[in-house]
Formats: sequence, structure tokens, C-alpha cells
Amino acid sequence: MSDGEVRESEQSGRLDHTEQRTTAGEEAMGHSSRRTARRRRLGSELRALREAARVSTEEAATAIHGDKTKISRQETGVHRVTRLELEVLLNLYKAEDGKQREWLIALSSEGNKRSWWSQHGPMLPDGFKELLTLEADAARITAFQTQVIPGPLQTQEYATAVISGACEPLTDERLNFFVDFRMSRQSIFLRGNPPQYLGIIMEGVLHHRVGGPKVMADQLRHLVAMCQSPNLSVLVVPFSQSSFTETGGSFALYSYPDALDLDVVQVEHLDGALCLEEDGAVSKYRKTIEKLQSSALSPQQSIELISAIAQKHEHE
Repeated sequence: MSDGEVRESEQSGRLDHTEQRTTAGEEAMGHSSRRTARRRRLGSELRALREAARVSTEEAATAIHGDKTKISRQETGVHRVTRLELEVLLNLYKAEDGKQREWLIALSSEGNKRSWWSQHGPMLPDGFKELLTLEADAARITAFQTQVIPGPLQTQEYATAVISGACEPLTDERLNFFVDFRMSRQSIFLRGNPPQYLGIIMEGVLHHRVGGPKVMADQLRHLVAMCQSPNLSVLVVPFSQSSFTETGGSFALYSYPDALDLDVVQVEHLDGALCLEEDGAVSKYRKTIEKLQSSALSPQQSIELISAIAQKHEHE
């Protein structure tokens, strides 16, 4: 499955209800207890400042009129930090660096931005919401797929075939919802400032008859058409490539234009997806992307191969 969304949906019904609930007051203000990359980074920075200042969680909790559990949840990105709480904590930790304070305040204020999918919140697993946030805000997206065409590049018929292959059967209602929602995600390419998108796929993805020959041929023709955009390109790593690049599976790198928005790697696995934000981990994936690009065909050669395989599917 691409993007981990269907795997997330299969588990959403099994999640502990205490983790899914928010108070009426929080919902009224548009708040959520879900983790985001920005909240996690803010939390980790606050923890580092607290420990450097030798302030205990109990002392920090007392300062914001909470308890140590709240501090722990804030430092792990589970619970939001209000502007007032942040100011109190920064003063308690004696954080006097003006630029650092400004950056942390910006992280806090950006963490609860409402998005186009908020109306579908009840239907979307938390992990999938984070993917959508990463995708919608990114200036550059690099997606590597070993099994299927990347989600934002899929046709409706192809997406239906992919999503219907979930490990646990989906009802027709949920299947249609996730297919329609995947189509809506393609709006990122139609906005005034679309992201630079690079899809890297293994050649085997082109040969796999997902949905049957006609669905596959239409999907590949759609892929070629999308590559006419100056903001989008697809590279194919061919069977003929003798060098090997260890990737550990499909992943996507989301890059942002300034220091406030941290580059994030999302790695897919059977239970959903894992977000990696540490500089060392992100750097490894950047190097992997460089190796994949050097192993792949050129953009024009990739389009020619995709077109040739589409023609084969059409005659099957």
C-alpha cells in the first residue's frame, strides 16, 4: 500500500479511545492531541532547555499550573503548548536567545493550522493527518516507491485497485471515501505555489498489472501526462541497473523553504508510517535519494520507458 493510509485506516477502529478523544473545549478551538512534526520538534527543544536549566518536570508543571504528565506530553509532542505556557517555560528555563525564542514561538503558533481536510477529521486516522500536513506544506517532495505508483500520481481506477488490496477488507463506503480522498490530494499540483515533486520508482512497478492491463496502461499514460508539468518529474530505476541501493522500502522526503519547517522523512511499514526528523536520519535518506537518482534513467529516458510499457499493457 502506498502512503500507509489504508493500513492506518484498518487500525483506527482498534486505537485506544482515550488517545482519540479531545475535550469539547479543545475541539471548539480547533485543537487536537495528535502528534505533528512541529510539535515534536518544539517538545524536544523544550526538553533540552529544561534539562540544561536543571529544572524538574514537577517545577515546570507548577509554573504552568499543570502536572508532570502534561509536561511529558508536551515534550513528546502529544499535547500542544499554548503561547502563554511557552512564554512561562522559556522564562523559567532562562532561554535568552532572541532568535531561538522567536523560532520556538513560531513553531507553537503554526502547530494548529487548520487544513482543507479538517472537515473529514473523523474519518481520517491521526497518522494519516500528519502525512497530509507534511504533504500540503512542503516546498519539495521526493517519493520513492518499490511496489506502486506514488499516491498523488495515481488515477482513480488504479487507486481503487491499490486501496482495495488492504490486508483487512474495507466497506464500499470506506473504499470510496479513501479513493476520493486520494484524488483530492492531487490539488497540491494545482495551487499557485505547487511543490517540486520527484517520484522515483523501480521498473517492476510499471510491469505489475495492478487492476488489470487497461487500468495499468491508463495509469502509465497519466504518469507521462503529469510529467509535462515543470514542477513534476518521475525517474525509473531500470532492471538493467547493475548497482544496488539499499533503501529499506518505500519512503518520502518532505522539504521546506525555511528553518521553521524541518525536513521530514516518512517511512512506510505494515502498520502505517514512521516520521524521522533527526538530522542524521534525514541525511541518510538524502544520500539514498542521490544514489537512486544516479542509478535511475534520465527524465526523458524514464518517460520513454513508461510509454513503451504502457503500450505493451494496451496490447495485452
